Amino acid sequence: MTDKKIEIYAILLAGGTGTRLWPVSRELYPKQLVNFIGRDSLVQSTVKRLSPVLNTEKIRIVCGKEHFHEISRHIKETGINPQGKVIAEPCGRNTAPAILLGVLNILKNESDAILCVFPADHVIRDVGDFQNRLKSAIHLADEGHIVTFGIRPDYPETGYGYIEGGKEISAQALRIKRFVEKPDMKTAETYLKAGNFFWNSGMFVFKASVISEAFGRFHPEMLRKMQAMMSDDSVTKEAYQQLEDISIDYAVMEKTDRGVMLPSDFGWSDIGSWKSLYDFLPKDGNRNVIDGDVIAKDTENCFIMGRQRLIAVNRLNNMVVVETPDSVFVSDMENSRDVKSIVADLKKRGRKEYHKHKTVHHPWGTFTLLEQKENLEVAEIAVDPGSAFVTEPDGRTLTFTVIVSGTATTDRQHRMAKGESKRFSENETVHLENSENEMLHIIQTRVGQQ
Repeated sequence: MTDKKIEIYAILLAGGTGTRLWPVSRELYPKQLVNFIGRDSLVQSTVKRLSPVLNTEKIRIVCGKEHFHEISRHIKETGINPQGKVIAEPCGRNTAPAILLGVLNILKNESDAILCVFPADHVIRDVGDFQNRLKSAIHLADEGHIVTFGIRPDYPETGYGYIEGGKEISAQALRIKRFVEKPDMKTAETYLKAGNFFWNSGMFVFKASVISEAFGRFHPEMLRKMQAMMSDDSVTKEAYQQLEDISIDYAVMEKTDRGVMLPSDFGWSDIGSWKSLYDFLPKDGNRNVIDGDVIAKDTENCFIMGRQRLIAVNRLNNMVVVETPDSVFVSDMENSRDVKSIVADLKKRGRKEYHKHKTVHHPWGTFTLLEQKENLEVAEIAVDPGSAFVTEPDGRTLTFTVIVSGTATTDRQHRMAKGESKRFSENETVHLENSENEMLHIIQTRVGQQ
C-alpha cells in the first residue's frame, strides 16, 4: 500500500471544552474524557478504532496543558504507554497550530511520515467501514494528496460545515471544489438534493512533507515561529499566543490544490450536542435514550441521563434531562444546543459549575467535594499508590483527616491506618503519602477560623 520505509502516525486533537454537552462536559473535564457510550471515554474509543490499521504506539495527542495528566491516564488505561505521546498546548490556538505542533513533533524523529489526523471526541458506528476508508486515504496521501473525509449526509443538518465535491480522481476520491460554512435549513436542504455536498468531518490524512510545504506556502510565519519553538524546546504560552488563531480549513484546505475528499458513510457524528448524541445512540421501544437510575412514565423521544441520583419523569416528549452531582439541565430536544449560552452565563457569574465537577482529577488522584458552607468544607480524597496529597497552610484553616481505607504516611513518617485521624493546625502542611500498592481514601474536613 505504501513504502515500508515511511511510517504512519496518528495525531489526535483533544482540545476544546464541549460546552454544548454541559453539565457532563466541563472546561476542566471536557467531552473527550467522558464515557458517554460504553465503558471507554471518547478519546479511548478514538485510539482503539485505529487498530489494526495503525500501530497505536505511533500516536501523538495534542491537548491543553490542563488536561495533560488526565489524557495520559486515559491512554495508559488502553494499554499504551503515554510517555512522549501526549503533547500539551500552553493555550488553545485552533486546529492549524495544533496540527502543526503534532507534525513538527513527529518530524523530530522522522524524515517524513504519513499522518492521520482525527478529533479525539467524535464517534463512528461502523468501525470496519471506517478502517477500509482509512486504508484508501493512506494510499491517496502516499501519492501526495491532502485527504479529508466527507460524510454523506442523510438529513439537512445545519450544525455542520459542508464540502462540495468536484471531479472524481481515484479510489472514489473527489477533488474539493469548496468548503462552505454551516448553512441555514433551506440551504442545507439544497445541499442534500444536490448530492455532491458532504459534512466536513475534520479528519485528514497527508504526508508530513506535503503539509509542511503547504504551511510554508500559505502560512510561512506560523511555520517559522513553530519551528523556532520546537528547535529551542520553548513552546511557551507567550510564544504560542503569538500564533494565528486559525483552523486547518482556512489555513490550508481552502487554498491548496492538493486537497481531495473521500466520500464516507461509516456512521460518523461529532457529538456536538445532546441532540446529536441522542440521534447516534440506540433507542428503546418508546424512542428514549435512558442511562442511569431512571423511572420514565408515559415518556417518549427523550434523552435522560443520570450520574448519581434517581430521576423520575412523567409524560415528557422530545426532552433532554441530564443530571450530575451538582447540576441538572432540562431542555426541549431541538434547542438543547443552546446550553452553550447557559455555560457562558455561568462563567460570567463566576460560578464554578461551568469549570469543574465536584470530583476533580489530579496527577496524584481525585478530590471530591462533599459539602461546602461558610467556614466549612468536607471532601473525599483518593490518593494513587506512590503519590501524595499535599495542602499548604493558609494560617486560618484547621484540617481534620480520617483514613477510610489504605495507609497514609505523614511528612514526619508517622503511619496512619484505616480509622485513624489527625488534626492539622492552621500553620501546618497537610502531607499524606500513599506508599502502599492500594488506593488511599481519606475524608477531610476543613474548618475556617474567624
